[in-house]
Amino acid sequence: MQLTDTRGVKVTITTVPGAILHTHRGQIPHDSLIGMDEGFIATSTRGIDYLVQRPQLDDYVLGMPRQAAVIYPKDAARIVALGDVGSGSRVLEAGVGSGALTCYLLKAAGPTGTVTSVERRSDFAEVARENVSRWFGGTPRSWRVSEMDLVDTTESDIPTGSQDTLILDMLAPWECLDVADRVLRAGGSLVSYVATTTQLSRLVESMRLSRRWTEPRAEESIVRTWHLDGLAVRPDHRMSGHTGFLVAARHMAPGQQSPPRRRRPAPGAYGQDYQGPGADQVEEGESG
Repeated sequence: MQLTDTRGVKVTITTVPGAILHTHRGQIPHDSLIGMDEGFIATSTRGIDYLVQRPQLDDYVLGMPRQAAVIYPKDAARIVALGDVGSGSRVLEAGVGSGALTCYLLKAAGPTGTVTSVERRSDFAEVARENVSRWFGGTPRSWRVSEMDLVDTTESDIPTGSQDTLILDMLAPWECLDVADRVLRAGGSLVSYVATTTQLSRLVESMRLSRRWTEPRAEESIVRTWHLDGLAVRPDHRMSGHTGFLVAARHMAPGQQSPPRRRRPAPGAYGQDYQGPGADQVEEGESG
């Protein structure tokens, strides 16, 4: 349950018969919360009112135990949208972290879909299992975790063309493009979460060189809340700014290559030794 006081401070607990929630604003017995409808008001022994509800997934992932940094709700929502994840989707996730994104993917894919998480670090995988199981009340039947490196997966691990969406959350996603090319169906979605501009540039150029992907799209999400108090309506001073970059593209059909880019590269965008797509459009004296 999630208890919110009159100042907006939230406390999330797992109710246990006979237990008592102790806060600096008084105590609340768990027995007074169990079996009640969501949206009721509980009063502490010091007379402080708390709104009681079940936490939403956004609240849960921000407060869950973590071994690795979590993907924030604003990015998770965009990943689900860019990956076109919906009921029945077959999703492969490489880099499970603490399981935050996994929860969103499982919720979006539903019981008729499948989510396969590949994680090479056993400590990350264990934390993710605990967080996901706690949210869903047990391990979802639609979820499978493999403790291995994605580049080492074989046909027996992940069959060719078996996935609708692949999500990469790792330091060097460009190293997994060959595997991505194998496991994604024609028209499938590839979405990668990267933290730096150097990772962003290398991933996009590697995708362009392979000619197996539609022109990559790169974006970041910035969320700003607003202060609302009568006619005093203004942006809040704090905001959820840059957390990472999202790169998205679609998989080409077998034997097909993406059409060459026709846009003129910006002066200095590529070095003199560049031989990739668009190299013939870089005029002499323009390269850096």
